[in-house]
Amino acid sequence: MLIVLFVVWAAVDLLPGNGVAAVLGRDATPAQIAAREHALGLDRPLPVRFASWLGGLFTGDFGATVRGASINALLDTKFPSTLLLGGVALAVTAAAALAGGAWWTMRPRGPVARVLGPTTTMVIAIPEFVIATLLVFVFSLGAGWFPAVTQIDHAGRPAQWSMLVLPVLALAIPQSGWNIRVTRAALAEAAALPHVHAAELDGLPARRIMTHHILPIAAPTIAASLVTSAGMLLGGALVVETIFNYPGIGSVLASSVTDRDASVVVSVVAVTGAVITLALLLADALRAWAVRGRL
Repeated sequence: MLIVLFVVWAAVDLLPGNGVAAVLGRDATPAQIAAREHALGLDRPLPVRFASWLGGLFTGDFGATVRGASINALLDTKFPSTLLLGGVALAVTAAAALAGGAWWTMRPRGPVARVLGPTTTMVIAIPEFVIATLLVFVFSLGAGWFPAVTQIDHAGRPAQWSMLVLPVLALAIPQSGWNIRVTRAALAEAAALPHVHAAELDGLPARRIMTHHILPIAAPTIAASLVTSAGMLLGGALVVETIFNYPGIGSVLASSVTDRDASVVVSVVAVTGAVITLALLLADALRAWAVRGRL
């Protein structure tokens, strides 16, 4: 994580342009730019600035932007909205993966399975911004069912739940395709185990066999796939938020890159990485719990 953070900091710092000059405007004199850079500590060497930011990270202080705003305040305001968007998309992805994968496994030659095969392959290959654009054309401009632009309330959150529908679908559709295929493969592998055949010979209902004998064995693989999708959802959310004008961390990241504000970019990467790492830890814990006593 430290290596990634330093590489991101260096990459933003090496971008052409001057963030302070962009913030102060064209009328700023070189003396004013130099004074602002000195006040923000931007005239120090890159390793020194990164070490200073890292020291604040361990105390919970991400520092200030080139515009003088608190990075902590920006994250407190914007990141919960991104977590909401990614969390709802992950829940939709999980529901679609379990339902589609289970149905595909129980009826591998049925009409639903014949549709899921090519459909899941197709949606995996389509980027989120393409799906978002298609959703806007069909369900907003065409049918008029959902708004294409997100409006915020006094708390900085989406004013209506309907404003979440299209951004959530834009994120969930590609990840659902991938996770349905992973879930189906994991369930099919678990269904071939001897104790499942024994349950079938005992005459147990297919639904009970799925929930009590197949799904517990496949759960660790499914959970690992969903956790991997959590990182993809957070990354894709930054693009989808821009398309739908969603009040999340994507707008902050875009403006910080424009301002060449490395501290903001690295702070977003650090917080996002911490969330993904925690999710991976939970998935590993689930896997360890699921295989207890089998090793």
